[in-house]
Order: sequence, then C-alpha cells, then structure tokens
Amino acid sequence: MNTKQKLKWITFASAVTLAVTGVAGCSNNVNSSNAPEQTVRPSTDTEGNQPSATQSQLPPQQLSIMLPAFSTSYPKDGTRVLAEIEKRTNTKIHIDWIPNSSYGDKFNIILASGKLPSIMFVSDAKNSSFVNAAKSGAFWDLGPYLKDYDNLSQANEVILNNSSIDGKNYGIYRARPLGRNGINYRKDWLENVGLPVPQTIDDFYNMLKAFKEKDPDQNGKDDTYGMVLVKWTGVWASGFDIIKLWFGVPNQWGIVNGELVPEHETPEYLEALKFMRKLYEEGLINHDFAVYDSSKWIDPIVNNQAGVIVDVTDTARRIDQKIHTALQAENKDEPDKQFVDNLIGVEGEDGLKALPTSGFSGMFVIPKSTVKTEDELKRVLEFLDQTNDADIQTLLYSGIEGIHYTKENDYIVPTTDKTMADSELTGLGQLLTYIPEDRTLKSKSKMTPLSQKTDKLQKEAEKYIVPNPAEPFASEVYTERGPQLNNIINDARIKFIVGQYDKEDVKAAFELWRKSGGDDYVKEMNTLYAASQK
Repeated sequence: MNTKQKLKWITFASAVTLAVTGVAGCSNNVNSSNAPEQTVRPSTDTEGNQPSATQSQLPPQQLSIMLPAFSTSYPKDGTRVLAEIEKRTNTKIHIDWIPNSSYGDKFNIILASGKLPSIMFVSDAKNSSFVNAAKSGAFWDLGPYLKDYDNLSQANEVILNNSSIDGKNYGIYRARPLGRNGINYRKDWLENVGLPVPQTIDDFYNMLKAFKEKDPDQNGKDDTYGMVLVKWTGVWASGFDIIKLWFGVPNQWGIVNGELVPEHETPEYLEALKFMRKLYEEGLINHDFAVYDSSKWIDPIVNNQAGVIVDVTDTARRIDQKIHTALQAENKDEPDKQFVDNLIGVEGEDGLKALPTSGFSGMFVIPKSTVKTEDELKRVLEFLDQTNDADIQTLLYSGIEGIHYTKENDYIVPTTDKTMADSELTGLGQLLTYIPEDRTLKSKSKMTPLSQKTDKLQKEAEKYIVPNPAEPFASEVYTERGPQLNNIINDARIKFIVGQYDKEDVKAAFELWRKSGGDDYVKEMNTLYAASQK
C-alpha cells in the first residue's frame, strides 16, 4: 500500500461515526405536489414538539416509504409513534414493510414497475438494477442539496464517496460502525462446557463442537448445535464473509502482483470453504442454512438450540435482552446474569482479521417519477434531515415517553409490553441514518457491561479490519451482470459446503464465472484500480 493509499485509509477509518442500529422495509403512494419551495429549514422549539409557524402553514407532506421488515410485527400507518412523528414534521406517512429475506427481489419488481414510493430504501448501493436506474436518471442526485440542511450537511465525506456512483450521491446513507462485525456466543454455555474464550480457529471449532456434544444448556438432551447461519446472497454471505478472513481470504478483492484478484480465486478461499464443509458434515451448523430466514436468525440462540452467531457484535446485546425477556415470562430470570458475550474474531496464521463495513448500511433514495419537482425534493430532504434531530431519533428508536419508555435520571427504561412495542415501534429504527451521529437517549439496558464492551470492541476492531481495495469503484460490467455472477459463486459455495460439489466442481464454477462476464469484470476493475493509483 503506497503513501496515498495509507492516507486514504487512515482518513476512512478515523472518520466513520459509530451508530447503533434499531430493531428491524415500499409504497405506490404519490408524494405531495404544488408545495411551496422551502430553502431554509424551519425552526422548532427546544423539545421539537411542534413545527414552526412557517412549516405548519404548508399542507402536510404526503410521504410513502419502502422499508425492510425484520419482524412479522411492525407499526401500521397512524399508530402513536408515527402520528407523533407526523405532527413534528408536518407529514402524512405511509410505510410499506417488505420482509427483509425477500427485500432484494421486491425492490427489483417495484423498480421495474415504475410505481415507486417517495423514499425508497436501497440495501445494496451497488445493486445492478439500482445502478442502472440511477445512471438513467430515475433518482435525484442529492449531492448539491445536502449543504442546505442542518444535519445532512454534516454527512461524512468518505462515506459519501463509498456510497456514490460515478461520484454522484443518489442516496442518504445510514451510518454504521466500521469495526462492527465479529462473533456472538452464549457465555453461559461456554462456562458450562468448561472452555475458555476462543483465541484461534481451532478454539472456535472446539467451541462449536462442545456446544453440540456436551449438553451446554444442561437439560440432559442431545438437542443443541454450534452456530446459526442464514440465507443471504449477493456479495454478503451470512457469517461466511467474516469467517473467511480468518483464513487469509481478502475482502472481496485482493492485490496480487499489483493487480486486483477476486477473492474466490485465492487458494485461501477454498480452505475457508473446507472449514465450513467440515462444520456442516459434523452437524455444527444448521443444515437448512441455505434457506433459513434471516428474520429468525437469533431465535435458535434465545431458544437454547444454538450457541453462536457470526454477525455484527451488537447482536449480542439484542440476544441477551431477548433471553432475559423470555425468562421473565417464566419467572426464571436472573437480572444480573449476562448470557451472551462477543469478540472481534479468532486468529488464523496471519493473526486477527476483521471484516469492515463500508461505513454505511444501505441508503434512502428519492425517485424522480414520484417526487417530480425540486420543491417536492426539498421537502423530502427536510424530512430526512429532521429524522436526525435528537428528539426524532429517540422517537424512532425508543418511542414516546410515558408510553414506550420512562425516564430514570438521564436514561430511558423501555416498556416491557412487547405486543405494544411491536405494533407501534419495532422497525421504525430502520429510518435512522445517524447523520452526523447517534443522538438518541440511551436506555439503561444499553449501558450494561455488555453494551459498553461492544462499543469498545467495535472501536478496537478498526485496528484489525481488512479493507476492500475496490470499495469506491462502480463497475459497468457488474451493474449489468452482477446477479448472474453472484449466483454462480453462491451456488458453488453452498453446493460445496453441503457436499454436492467437490474441489474440481468448484473450480469449474469459477471458470464459468470467468466466461460469464468475470473476465470483463476483472479487467474493468483493474483499469479503475490502476487509474486510482496515478
């Protein structure tokens, strides 16, 4: 890595702002028309409870929003939290919730239909359908407008670059910690089987094996296994993308002799696949991982079926809370006990390696077919800007004081009424972009030792991340053939893990990848990479 690259990466690693994601989905409603131009943000009172006179003189802005749903329960239009947000932002909001497991397919269908919402969540900023549509002028270029808004004007320049297409920002990114990925495991199970916290790949394997064979939940039954994997396609393959780095696999692209090489063409990639195959053959992972719904990812951990999830490390807190909630319902809770813990990863031959994020998790785009004028665009951006005010961030994440939480000193205590929370609050955190930062009131549960450790862990993980050298590049070949190329690799990976493919079959699939557009993709990426080094 030359000096220029180092400086770029240091800037990237230091500039990303940490944010805590909410619990986690499209509409055909038409946005308001003929709204007066609004170039200066209206002021609010110190509590943000009412829009200013200037803003309240405008008719409510009709907003349709497409969001992913990570639960089967989510707020309906007009329920209390949404109604309060509407009051504070002078809007009328319709949310179309799409199950996360099918969000990509539904996104493409809605995009092709031309009947788009006012605000559309894009989970993959490099999705070929989205990139093609953006380049064709289907979405507003938001870059020139951000400077006019209190919060959006403070967007991180590096993350804006990472989420851009050919230097244009078609979306408002959702900020996420850079060092967020790692291992979450049942701390009580590890103690029950008498093993230390894993330090190496062998230690990790031994933990999974013990979680299957040594009755970690101490119920006297052979009913547990090691790790939960879920269906996840595209450039993100559930926990595998984190695990593969332990074996020395690069992050999507590696640099060999000064040129970019796709990760699956490195020898380390096959070694990582062999490890996953071993876990599958020994029953240490769920055999239905290729079709297992991501919305149910943590259920086996909470239900004492599995002991490990390799994912974002803040998942540990959510699992721990759900275990306590389940035990409370049975009057068996131990309030001071920590059931789940986390760590950055385990060491391979080259030491500790961590998978970084891009500094964002999806983004919100604004279709020109629905938001037709610049005046309408400015009102939509005003709404997105307001969602970053402290009071509305707290509303989206925790709800209304006295209903969904109470205050205790400087902290909030969430309601224990899960049914109410699911019907009025759960999922609204998907609207949070955290620009420029997380300003939510903090829950006492978030100030637990586990939560504090997670914050420190994610900062520490930045020292071990493996950057993707091709992160900023937008490939025309991938835009056209990305799904086909991804499917070839996904199919080969799954078939090898479950024993349907051998080594030669996998190599044949990789060759098919080359013939199906991979050659052109590699050539184009290297052209872009060479140009960036000048």
